[in-house]
Amino acid sequence: MKNATVKVLSDEDLKFAYALRDLGVSRKVSYLIAYLANVDEASSKEIEKGTGLSSPGVSIAMHTLRDNNWVEENEVKKENLKGRPMNIYALSTPIDEIIKHYEDEKVQESEWAMEAIKKLKELSR
Repeated sequence: MKNATVKVLSDEDLKFAYALRDLGVSRKVSYLIAYLANVDEASSKEIEKGTGLSSPGVSIAMHTLRDNNWVEENEVKKENLKGRPMNIYALSTPIDEIIKHYEDEKVQESEWAMEAIKKLKELSR
């Protein structure tokens, strides 16, 4: 048996994830982004252990990252083991660009809200 070290979310990583949550990002996605931003690459099992998310939770959150083309996924054959290959994940988009995505999203939402308020004011006259 070999010993392996898995990185876990630090208090600072959790603060980052909570800030994403304040923007409306799901807990699973925010934890996944915070984790992958602090490692070069990680397997699903490492992500599960490092974030406390379940296997289905990691899978669900990974869909968001894939849909946005933020993650690179590579299959790695397990040494001397039968079965399915292991997937290794890494952020393929700089964290600044991910933050910019959420910033742009909130700006757009704000513009829509202000336009709706403007229409309400016009209709109330």
